[in-house]
Amino acid sequence: MDEAAVQLLCPECAKHWRETPRELPAGGSTFHCPNCHASYRISEFMRTDRDLNAFKQFQ
Repeated sequence: MDEAAVQLLCPECAKHWRETPRELPAGGSTFHCPNCHASYRISEFMRTDRDLNAFKQFQ
């Protein structure tokens, strides 16, 4: 079975990438962009509401 992946988009540098929910910190945690190192809540990096819902489902 394929594992779900969510699309992420940095609010500062617009870097776009994909991760599996298990590779990401918990929902209320601060996350750092691997490109520009901007720090935001992980939910602010979710590209779409669908990605956010998938992330919450697997947390």
